[in-house]
Amino acid sequence: MKAPFLFPILLLFPFLIRAQEPAQKDSITRLDEVVLTDSVRVKNAVGIVPSRVIGPEVFQNYSPIDAVSAINQIPGVYILSGALNTNRITIRGVGARTPFGTDKLRLYYNDIPVTNGTGFSTIEAFDLENLAAIEVIKGPKGVAFGTNLGGAIILDSRERKEESTEFRNNSTVGSYALLKNNLSFLHKEGKLSLGFHYGHMETDGYRDNNRFERDGFLLNTSLKISKKNTISLLVNHIDYTAQIPSSLSQTAFDEDPTQAAFTWAASQGFETNNYTLLGLSLNHKFSDKLENNTSIFYTYLDHFEPRPFNILDEFTNGYGFRTRFSGSFSLGGQNAQYTFGGELYKDEYHWGTFENLYQENNGNGSLQGNRLSNNNEFRRQFNGFGSLTIPLTSRLIAQAGLNINKTKYDFRDFFNSGAQNTSAERNFKVIVMPSLNLDYSFALDQKVYANVSRGFSNPSLEETLTPDGVINPDIAQETGTNYEVGTLLSLANKKLTIDAALYRMDIKNLLVAQRVGDDQFVGKNAGQTKHQGLDLEMNYDWEVSQKLRISPFVNYTFSDHSFVDFVDGENDFSGNPLTGVPKHRINSGLRLQWGGFYWNTTHQFVDEISLRDENTLYSDSFNVFNSRLGYRTTFLQKLTLGLDFGMNNIANTRYAQSVLINAGSFGGNEPRYFYPGNDRNIYGGIRLSYFL
Repeated sequence: MKAPFLFPILLLFPFLIRAQEPAQKDSITRLDEVVLTDSVRVKNAVGIVPSRVIGPEVFQNYSPIDAVSAINQIPGVYILSGALNTNRITIRGVGARTPFGTDKLRLYYNDIPVTNGTGFSTIEAFDLENLAAIEVIKGPKGVAFGTNLGGAIILDSRERKEESTEFRNNSTVGSYALLKNNLSFLHKEGKLSLGFHYGHMETDGYRDNNRFERDGFLLNTSLKISKKNTISLLVNHIDYTAQIPSSLSQTAFDEDPTQAAFTWAASQGFETNNYTLLGLSLNHKFSDKLENNTSIFYTYLDHFEPRPFNILDEFTNGYGFRTRFSGSFSLGGQNAQYTFGGELYKDEYHWGTFENLYQENNGNGSLQGNRLSNNNEFRRQFNGFGSLTIPLTSRLIAQAGLNINKTKYDFRDFFNSGAQNTSAERNFKVIVMPSLNLDYSFALDQKVYANVSRGFSNPSLEETLTPDGVINPDIAQETGTNYEVGTLLSLANKKLTIDAALYRMDIKNLLVAQRVGDDQFVGKNAGQTKHQGLDLEMNYDWEVSQKLRISPFVNYTFSDHSFVDFVDGENDFSGNPLTGVPKHRINSGLRLQWGGFYWNTTHQFVDEISLRDENTLYSDSFNVFNSRLGYRTTFLQKLTLGLDFGMNNIANTRYAQSVLINAGSFGGNEPRYFYPGNDRNIYGGIRLSYFL
């Protein structure tokens, strides 16, 4: 065992010992004062489906621009982040081989799907300070939120629960010329709830050609129009411009991790994104035992990205609806629950590429030349779902669920419209994904659970096309079966909580992206993988006195993922460890609160990552320590002042925060595998809240 593993164990040891000691008599009277903000949040996962919710308690461990570290604190979930605008989310190894971006999971914002027609999600389009909670369902067991092999992530925006009016402003400054400001107005009165947030952020970034600037606003409002009906409106708009330093070779990473890749620096590569989400929802209560929530939504994305090899200009119009019925009935004296519904998502994706004549632009960066392509793709995806939760005994609960998916792609090439086979349709067969959950409570707040579920993943846009640019009629959807057992324990008068899960997922028709050019990938079904491992989470909340609280935590991820059957050309990688996944990860920390003061320190250990399918090259393992302290106080019962200061990467570790798998070598240049993580950096903030 490597030395980094000792830190979290030693951190928790005295508290684990104390957890076994008899409770003091006065601990019961103090129990009501302990509020674990994240653990008491209402989950979106239907019935007994296990999920993990994080909120302000976890967000407060990190910088307000660092949603990645907050999500990485969840065992089994790992975001590889090349920059603020370059993130790849993997859950239990699913999605680790995707070259860029996040796929193979479903992303929802306030119960509205925001994953596009081919399964890609962009979590960077949302401001962490506008969120009240992030919920993760690992694997395909959450039938009401799709049965993608990776699972689902549900983002919940802030909504005032108690009647009041609050004006709030959070300002943060820091290293790399960071400036972030978030202005909020929150109001709750009678039947109306209103939240409006406006945010601006800019930073030069750690590396060359790394500037990021974003503006956005969020409107989230609901009105109870009658005893049975509540209508809600969600408007989220983000407009950002981000320079792209891209990945580095091993030599460049060792010499100077702040540099940008040569061609990206010369072309001054960047991307602009204009993103809008509109959602209108109606909640109707038919009775105390049946209600429905229906949403219609529209999304728009305008993306422009000059790259060294070409210039991409694209826009997407997406729209659809989602409806979900939830009810209960009496069965043998027990309360049974059911849910059913469906969602339809359609989008129209228009994209074209142009020559990039940056080499002829006298050092002024990218210059648009002649058109190289002009394409449209119409994509449609329908998910129908239902689940039934039945108490078999007073302790044993069973839940059966079913998800039905139908996906269709319609591709049109307008640039080569005179040629043959330049346009095509791909109509995937209906796929049926069942799920079964069992939940047994052997004591109060102590239970074990088991799950068996089927899941799938659609091929991405690039994976559906052949090297000639037409839809591949032979590409198939990935499918897999997930087996999981776990336990949720609350011990020592609810001070110590343990959440552990063992899982195995067998995936067939593995989708592999093959690189056939500088930035051109095609897909094929190349075999099978086996994903198995352990997710372990331990939290201890020790109220030392009425003012002092100490809360250590340790989250551990063990990933034993491998290729079962994987032949790529003349190479047989069967039996090799899966690329792109660290075998061990630890997130640990200590939170201290003394009255209005708090001090949070976190530690992250990431094991080495295999960078090639033949397992001949690995990234280095690393440890990163962060710390944040702050103070909150209230004046005149109406004005709240908060001050924060934080330091990231305290030991100034040089590490790769993201990696590319099977990076190619072009023009005799060294392959570029590494996205450097930031060096030691600091930030500070001030928060003012005024209550009416």
